[in-house]
Amino acid sequence: MNPSIPTTSAYPAVAAHGRVTFLGAGPGDPGLLTLRAVEALAAADVLIAEPEVLEVVRTHARANVDTPQLTVADEVSAAAGVPVIRDAANLVMEAARSGRRVVRAVTGDPGLDGNAAEEMLACATEGIPFEVVPGVATAVGVPAYAGVPLRDKQGADVRFVDAKTASARCWSEVGASDGTLVVSATLETVSAAAAELVSAGRKPDTPLTVTVSGTTTRQRTWCATLGTIAQVFKQGKVLPSPEGGRPVICVVGEHGAAARREDLSWFESKPLFGWRVLVPRTKEQAASLSDQLRSYGAVPHEVPTIAVEPPRTPQQMERAVKGLVTGRYEWIAFTSVNAVKAVREKFEEYGLDARAFAGIKVAAVGEQTAASLVEFGVKPDLVPSGEQSAAGLLEDWPPYDPVFDPIDRVFLPRADIATETLVAGLIELGWEVDDVTAYRTVRASPPPADTREAIKGGGFDAVLFTSSSTVRNLVGIAGKPHNVTVIACIGPATAKTAEEHGLRVDVLSPEPSVSKLAEALAEYGAARREAAKEAGETVFRPSERRPGARRRRTT
Repeated sequence: MNPSIPTTSAYPAVAAHGRVTFLGAGPGDPGLLTLRAVEALAAADVLIAEPEVLEVVRTHARANVDTPQLTVADEVSAAAGVPVIRDAANLVMEAARSGRRVVRAVTGDPGLDGNAAEEMLACATEGIPFEVVPGVATAVGVPAYAGVPLRDKQGADVRFVDAKTASARCWSEVGASDGTLVVSATLETVSAAAAELVSAGRKPDTPLTVTVSGTTTRQRTWCATLGTIAQVFKQGKVLPSPEGGRPVICVVGEHGAAARREDLSWFESKPLFGWRVLVPRTKEQAASLSDQLRSYGAVPHEVPTIAVEPPRTPQQMERAVKGLVTGRYEWIAFTSVNAVKAVREKFEEYGLDARAFAGIKVAAVGEQTAASLVEFGVKPDLVPSGEQSAAGLLEDWPPYDPVFDPIDRVFLPRADIATETLVAGLIELGWEVDDVTAYRTVRASPPPADTREAIKGGGFDAVLFTSSSTVRNLVGIAGKPHNVTVIACIGPATAKTAEEHGLRVDVLSPEPSVSKLAEALAEYGAARREAAKEAGETVFRPSERRPGARRRRTT
């Protein structure tokens, strides 16, 4: 052994500590998390954050991640109703000492969080390795979502002030400046901050924007001036309010001028901004629809109205699946995502996979069903080029040709309540059809009491009905939607069922597609918003029109 090269035992032992990631969760929109943040969250053993931050980051963490509470109450405090805040630094250190991977998530960016800095120093002192994942700073992200750019090509000076800790000297300095000022405050302290700036030399007619719940669908922005903000809050009955302690971001300067913001307010002007939309489908079925609704600014709320159960007599399904393997069929036609799921589960039961479809032509009734097949590992041979329905599938389905089709039989796994349209059409095209019940649809259990109350009391702005059964089942398990709720239906048959249940249909999809239905609702919302603006009226969501509802401006 070369004596100049030390052995491993000559090195100091490495402490068996875990690792801490200080992570910026951004201002509130989960979409603003960085890719590195998502990676860190997926690998975390322990996730430590305030409740409002947990709401933003929790979905990217493992299901079994440990989330110790920062707010607990001891016996004395519980009796007095006073919560005790556990020291976050101690929670971080305890978890790291046990060798686990810890993510400490904070609002905005960790570099602007004084507590996070102290916790980093504690880790460094004890030799616990840590890293920092920057996030979108609240003072930068919120103005961007409010349509208030902080700089222009002239490159004006931008200063950031925390009203809670600002000294008289600080107010004097920023008041003497004519640059853009970003102030972190609360609803209750905005007027006092404005008065400080006017006293320090800022003109009372300097434009001011105040944004609460920035980057979320609860965002609200007020446009005023330093001299009028107190009056605007009073006239709008914003204050006094028990919610006066809510944090806000204020932007002082010409960039916040009302006329300018009218053109740049891209977020709050979305066609369904802030609308609570009821989607009576399961979470799996509603995923793409909910994503589309969010892109329009809506807040989707999924309520299953149908539950899927195995067929009462599974023997027919078992024979059909075995027939797939033995070459009984030329085609298999899937009419729903649930049909794909039923066949897939049967395959797994028999130890089969997507290779069992070799040599068999596969048809899907629409894009969602096709996507479910692709996820299974099967690329459909036929998807309707036009209408996404059984009728659309039949339009593209080739007639049976004994010369080119060695087998004349089609396997059709479907629900127990499916219509006979596809079966009759295939027979007319010369095919033999094994029409097999792959699953049963039954009425789902009622949603929670608060959801039922919101449905009947007008708490939802709109409801999307994607079939007649969703109308019947929703009314059956939760009651009839309030008359202020906008009713949107996927087609004439569904609309007729809704009307039979005493509902006024406001929106009818031009095509029987959930995507087109959501698009039609967005167009309705945009037209409604535009009509209110042209009439010089305040834009209200439908739920704010119900008796007793608290009306809020969306300016």
